[in-house]
Amino acid sequence: MSVRDVAEYILRSRGEMTAMKLQKLVYYSQAWSLVWDERPMFNEQIQAWANGPVCRALYSAHHRQFSVVPGAIIPMTSQPQLDERARATIDAVLKFYGEKSAQWLSDLTHLEMPWLRARERAQVADGAACEEEITIADMHEYYSGLQANTRAN
Repeated sequence: MSVRDVAEYILRSRGEMTAMKLQKLVYYSQAWSLVWDERPMFNEQIQAWANGPVCRALYSAHHRQFSVVPGAIIPMTSQPQLDERARATIDAVLKFYGEKSAQWLSDLTHLEMPWLRARERAQVADGAACEEEITIADMHEYYSGLQANTRAN
């Protein structure tokens, strides 16, 4: 599975959305996969950018697009390569976070330890550019500690 598979599955599930919202939903899919499935959903790195977590590998697929449509990441003639556990995790993430705005999701990530810790390691000011990795270990530690660490049915 790759970040592109996750992003395309989200787009096909929810339809067109802003690139920023897509990035945050991908981030939360990765975070909750670490907790619920005890594995990373994808191997690509997530970085602590000024507007919240961003996966550069995904960013390169939608660069300069405000909105991203289904089929933009993986052509509609192909299916995202996700197993059943990954689809269930993404579906649960979309159920909870899917109706939130891009700005709400970005603001939430700015309150959470993984993004804050990465920016602290990089010693950058608020609003400054940053490419520091948000580590899998930090994500797992933080989201494991939250009360809502079971899938909503």
